[in-house]
Amino acid sequence: MTKTTDFTKVMQDMMAAFPVDASAFQNAFKTQASMGEKLSKVALEAAEKSTEITSKWAKDTIAKLSDTSKAKADPSEYTKAVTDFASAAAEMAAEHMAAFAEVAKKVQMETVELMMAAGKDASEEAQAAVKKATADATSAVKKAAAAAK
Repeated sequence: MTKTTDFTKVMQDMMAAFPVDASAFQNAFKTQASMGEKLSKVALEAAEKSTEITSKWAKDTIAKLSDTSKAKADPSEYTKAVTDFASAAAEMAAEHMAAFAEVAKKVQMETVELMMAAGKDASEEAQAAVKKATADATSAVKKAAAAAK
């Protein structure tokens, strides 16, 4: 009565009766890593495209500014040059913002597709894991029942 019961053997027996399949965890990790890789690819492509748009916008603006900065003979030509630049800048802004919107739309669509595919894969994996766990638990219960008789 004064001795403390050692539950080590009891815990080992209990854990052996309900084995855990580590491959399910490994598969989940692989699936998550694959998903992360695909999402990173989408994000990096969007960043690359956005950088290209920004660069083109800057180049176009600089080209228009070079026309504006040329010396003019008549003061009214400066007003016309600034007006032309403002008009061109507004057009470029609309054009480039539309390009950014297309990039965002593409990222959104690809992300939704990836999430739906991942949800489908996760559902299938979960069903397979539940079936296997049920079979393993049933087998363990039958073994325990047989051992008890």
